[in-house]
Order: sequence, then C-alpha cells, then structure tokens
Amino acid sequence: MRVRDLLLTLLVVIVWGSNFVVMKLGVRDIPPLLFCTLRFGFAAFPAVLLLRPPRLPWRRVAAWGLAQFAVQFGLLLTSLKLGMAAGLASLVMQLQAFFTIGLAWAVLRERARPVQLLGGAIALAGMGVVALNLHQRTSIVGLLLMIAGASSWAVANVLARRLGPANAVALAAWGSLYAVPPLLLLSLLTEGVGADLHALQAMDAASWLVVAFQSYPATLFGFGVWAMLMRRYPAAQIAPFTLLVPVTGMLTAALVLHEPLQDWKLLAGALVLGGLALNQLPALRQRLRAARAA
Repeated sequence: MRVRDLLLTLLVVIVWGSNFVVMKLGVRDIPPLLFCTLRFGFAAFPAVLLLRPPRLPWRRVAAWGLAQFAVQFGLLLTSLKLGMAAGLASLVMQLQAFFTIGLAWAVLRERARPVQLLGGAIALAGMGVVALNLHQRTSIVGLLLMIAGASSWAVANVLARRLGPANAVALAAWGSLYAVPPLLLLSLLTEGVGADLHALQAMDAASWLVVAFQSYPATLFGFGVWAMLMRRYPAAQIAPFTLLVPVTGMLTAALVLHEPLQDWKLLAGALVLGGLALNQLPALRQRLRAARAA
C-alpha cells in the first residue's frame, strides 16, 4: 500500500472511531431514521449540485449508496437508540471486516493469504479482549440490528470493488442522495411526522454540529476515501483496518473525555495493531521485490 493511502486510511479510522460517540449523542434528541436522513441529506446537498455524477451505471451507485448508507446506518442508529453502548457498537460493527473477506471470496473469488488470515485472527482476539471487559448490557434486538448493519457494510464493500474509477467525493455525495428518499419515507412512516417536526424544532447549535460532523468528515471524506481504497486494493488487505476503530475510539475518549486507559485496553490495541501488521506483510514484500527488481 502506498504511504499516502496508508495515511488516508488511518485518518479515516480516527474519524470513524470518534464518530460512534458523536452518533450516540445525536440519537439522544433526534429520532434515528430522521438523524440518518439529515446526515445524508446534507452530505448530498449542495455537493451534487457542484459535482458531476460518477461516470458509472447509476444502478451500481444507487445499490452501493443504499447498502453503505441507508441500510447500514438505519440499523446502526436504531440500535444505538435502543440502548446499544457506543463502545460496544464500534466493536460489533467491525465484524464487517470478516464478512467482507468471506463475501469477497464467494463473489469475487479473492482469496486471503494464510498470513492475512492469521493477522485477522490475532486482531479478532484483540476485539475479544475488548468485549470481555466492556461489561455493558444491551438488548438482543440491538445486537442483532448491529450485526445486520455490519453485514450491509460488507455488501457495500464488495459492491465498491465493482464500481470502477470515480471521484471519491462525488461517489459519496451521489450515494448519499440515493439513500435519502427511503430513509425519509421510513422515518415518516415509523417515527411519525409530528415527532420529526418536533425534533427539528428542538435542535440547537450543538445538534446541527453533530449532523455536520456526520455529513462531511464521516461521510463525504470517510466513505469517499474508503470506496476509493476498496477499488484500489484487495478486500482482505483493506477491510481489516476497521478493526482499529474500537481502539481509536477508546483513545479518543481518553484524550477528550479523560477516560482511563486500563491494561486490557492497551493489550487489545497491541493485538489489533499486530494483526494489521501481519495483514500488510504480503503487500510489503511485493513492493520490496518490485523495488529490488527496478
């Protein structure tokens, strides 16, 4: 992986790691499906008025947008509203890395190398350390919704592999546009027009800042870059980077909220980082061989 792409990947992981706390704050006062509608509505406008549509079949962009945005985040935010803890949510959602590797093998015939599977197993052990030490209750429904959301992200990753070259920001903006109508319709049908209007009238500056963070750094930048990386590199090489999200989430909480960094958190981080390092070994060896040959 190029150094620039590696740095972009790590920046996306940092944004997403802190984003679970932001989302948890958002659904306290805003119905989850309305929150999703606002997030992707602002991600789409005014960007779609300024950027040309990606030169890709619109059905593929729409399918990617629905899986990546409407389904994944509709389920995720509903789960948070039902009481799913933000830290646990950031952990469970990263099951998408393993769902992605499985789908890429089944659909795209991309086979992960043994060292990448070993790296994934070590990183998964780090996630297990986090799970064993969270000691937070959550409902079975919330957990199932989160797992379904992770599955939808995996589907979006595989769809991104088939999209072809496109402007990353334009892709995220137009994908967001396709996600807005079903989210708005579901919000009106399930959360109610009255509840939505009341929530909109009650939103203060902090609420709008939460929506803005969701729309721009987390969506246009984060998922635009992520789709670009999924097109550029094998799924088994990129997807495991999201295993860093729970780690960066805990570090962000320690820096911003002064939450303690216990030994188990440091152990989990070391396992995840070690697993990711193993995952990147095949690509590093290939680059070294190419450099020597040149």
